[in-house]
Amino acid sequence: MPPVTVSIRRLPGAEDLPLPSYQTPHAAGLDLLAAEEASLAPGERAAVGTGISIALPEGYEAQVRPRSGLALKHGVTLLNTPGTVDADYRGEVRVILVNLGREPFVVRRGDRIAQLVVAPVVRASWREVEELPPTERGGGGFGSTGGIGAA
Repeated sequence: MPPVTVSIRRLPGAEDLPLPSYQTPHAAGLDLLAAEEASLAPGERAAVGTGISIALPEGYEAQVRPRSGLALKHGVTLLNTPGTVDADYRGEVRVILVNLGREPFVVRRGDRIAQLVVAPVVRASWREVEELPPTERGGGGFGSTGGIGAA
C-alpha cells in the first residue's frame, strides 16, 4: 500500500521535540513522545499530551496503541485501547496512560509513550433484516470457540 501524507503541526512548547517516527523499516506504528512530565502512582491514570495535532485525509483514522516494552517492564499501558483519532479531529493528540504496575512510574518529556498507526476506514451502512444467516458458531459468546479455559 502506498504511503499516505498526513499534515502535522507542532503545538507551542513542543517545537524542539522530534516528530513521530517509525523505529524500523517495517514498523506498523510511529512512536509518540510525551510533551510533558507526568507521575503515575500504581492504579493512577493521566492524559499525557504529545505536543502535536494532525489532519488525517478523509477515509483514514489514527489508532493510538500501547508500547509493549512499557507494558512488560513497568505495567504501564493505555486505556481506551486503541484510542481513535478521527479524520476531522484537530486537537492535541493525547495518550491516556494507566499504571497497572506495583511501583510509581514517571513519564519524562521526550519519552516514547505510545504508537500511532494510520489506517484506512471502511464506512458501514445498515440493512435491517428479520433473521441473520446461520453459522456454525451461531450466538456463541466469549470462549465459545475454545482456547484458554474453554471446556
